[in-house]
Amino acid sequence: MEFIDYYKILGIDKKASEEDIKKTYRKLARKLHPDLNPNDKEAHHKFQQINEANEVLSDPEKRKKYDQYGKDWQHAEQFEKQGRSKNQSQYQGGHTFTDDAGSDFSDFFESMFGGYGRSRQTKFRCQDYNAELKLNLTDVMQTHQQTLTVNGKNIRITIPAGIENGQVIKLKGYGAPGVNGGPHGDLYITFSIANHPHFKRSGNDLYTTTSIDLYTALLGGETTINTLNGKVKLKVNPETQNSARIRLKGKGFPVYKKEGEAGDLYVTYEIKLPVNLTEQQKALFTELSKLK
Repeated sequence: MEFIDYYKILGIDKKASEEDIKKTYRKLARKLHPDLNPNDKEAHHKFQQINEANEVLSDPEKRKKYDQYGKDWQHAEQFEKQGRSKNQSQYQGGHTFTDDAGSDFSDFFESMFGGYGRSRQTKFRCQDYNAELKLNLTDVMQTHQQTLTVNGKNIRITIPAGIENGQVIKLKGYGAPGVNGGPHGDLYITFSIANHPHFKRSGNDLYTTTSIDLYTALLGGETTINTLNGKVKLKVNPETQNSARIRLKGKGFPVYKKEGEAGDLYVTYEIKLPVNLTEQQKALFTELSKLK
């Protein structure tokens, strides 16, 4: 398993405080967020890396294990347990555990526990898998199920409505098989949600734009707009200004894992000016301009 330098990924010193880690992560997350870099695969990859680095370094217990065991920090408890067993068996004149499976951790075991007799095999959890699932914005408007194929195995998962772009979920035990009967690793799925041509998502809120003609804007009236949940009729107040924005409460995006709750939909009006005016229309507008 290749060593990943989380400190280098975040660009911080190993002596950085928890506050330093938090500030650096927030700064990088804002810069690399998929919503700001929709077509930049490199930025998306770096966003995943800084999330992983922050998850480890922002947790004092995980950071301590990472600093001590490096790439094998997730197996720290197993190594420490084996170390205690080694000391006990040495005291009793017995044998210690060895790694007959020839795994990635053989050198690590050798350096920690020495090359003692091969009495029994060591069991340990194996590596995690990472996968990306691409969806459209409309796909995550409702909770639904999908079947993924990972290493030839079909896995049926439930995708909750309201899941975020770049969000990661963990499926325990669906990673690589453990060595010598040890537990499987986990499967981490990163969601990549494509932008919608007419709606912009910000958290649980949606933003869209609709056109109204000059006469409706001046005199008031009604207009019908499309939402991700169907059509909605809106009342337009008289003398509505260009770029005026209204809020439709509860018509936004579903709140993640909160059934029945949703954000708001913000609609911005764009006033469409008439073109190809007749002479009579021009004369009427001229009269109006004189009244001003």
